[in-house]
Amino acid sequence: MLTRRDFVRTAATATTAASTVTLPAAEAAVPGKRKRKTMAIVSTEWRFHSHAQHMGDRFLHGYPTDGVWNQPRLDVVSLYADQVPKNDLSRPREAEFGFKIFPTVAETLRRGGQSLAVDAVLLIGEHGNYPRNELGQKKYPRYELFKKITDVFREDGKSVPVFNDKHLSWKWEWAKEMVDISRELDFPFMAGSSLPVTWRMPSVDLPRGEKVNELMGVAYGGVDSYDFHALETMQCMAERRDKGETGVAWVEGLRGDAFWKAMAKGSFDAGGWSPELFEACLTRTQTLQQPQPTFTHRHPTPKEIREMVKEPVAYRYQHRDGTRATMLLLNGLVRDFTFAADIKGKKSPLSTLFHLPPTPNVQYSAELMGHAEDMFVSGKVGYPVERTLLVSGILAASIESMVKKVVLQTPHLDVRYKSTRNSTFARS
Repeated sequence: MLTRRDFVRTAATATTAASTVTLPAAEAAVPGKRKRKTMAIVSTEWRFHSHAQHMGDRFLHGYPTDGVWNQPRLDVVSLYADQVPKNDLSRPREAEFGFKIFPTVAETLRRGGQSLAVDAVLLIGEHGNYPRNELGQKKYPRYELFKKITDVFREDGKSVPVFNDKHLSWKWEWAKEMVDISRELDFPFMAGSSLPVTWRMPSVDLPRGEKVNELMGVAYGGVDSYDFHALETMQCMAERRDKGETGVAWVEGLRGDAFWKAMAKGSFDAGGWSPELFEACLTRTQTLQQPQPTFTHRHPTPKEIREMVKEPVAYRYQHRDGTRATMLLLNGLVRDFTFAADIKGKKSPLSTLFHLPPTPNVQYSAELMGHAEDMFVSGKVGYPVERTLLVSGILAASIESMVKKVVLQTPHLDVRYKSTRNSTFARS
């Protein structure tokens, strides 16, 4: 498979103009030149700091990776935007880069013609003005847009690789159906966020084949938003344990007073979580807030944490093989993503920070799109979509548990898969 590193070595002398939409015609005019592949983007909205902007822009003007400016190996030729806000960027991008905006998903994939006319589809169903359901989940139409994409595949009798940004759907049944359809129609399908592929400090992975007693992720952000990122950081590690992924048996979502009561219990078996793993995560965070502003890296007491964190959230869950896990959202205490694991036979926890470079460039999204581009070009997935499927299910069940204040048994989360042998996170 042609990797990004292999490609950029040969493209290092290419000019920025080589990535514009005039390139396919120019290449077609040169005898022996292979015609460049094309891609469609299907999005909810395209505005500054939206996922569509962070990710779609990469395929318009390139992006840095491995110390070289990567010129994309395929061209954006069509776009569908479900909503057009006042600060829309899709129209200015169309005018500058020459792709065409279509009014429907089907026309976008067929480029106004009668049959599928692109080589890849990037689905970005994040951001936009959409309602929330009774559990507070925002009903982003990822599933609906995916179905419109695959309807074209069915009708036209052919399909192409699809990358779906972030979780598959807010509804488990729909998330599972998306994966089932990709298998039925036999097209490469990847999904997820930037966290599993961004840099780590230190640059470590969970050793393959080890037995894990307990996992923890500490993060910040909102429910049905950054909690997905935190769960995915945990799952990209958990899937490497001794028997691979076996699914999740039950989940428990906690917030407010229920959170503080669980924290005081002192262990997972007692109904809380490991203080040792929590401390290991705090040793890795680079954004630890202080109860008194004149201190640096003073370990906050439980009382101080309670004063600093106004809306704590915890998702406790147990994998079917007995591995225990806790995700904590602690706004007011941290502003990054850390991970720790209690590995059987090890004296101290393995821990790391999932590093996210700052705005406006958010280089981690370039890393994610590099993996998407590799799949678009090679037709081979870089890591299993089952990871995103399981995390989508854990998230939906945890939110339901938290709202209904019950422990939920999750026999439907019988998701089994093996991780990739090689790690896929950024190192250079």
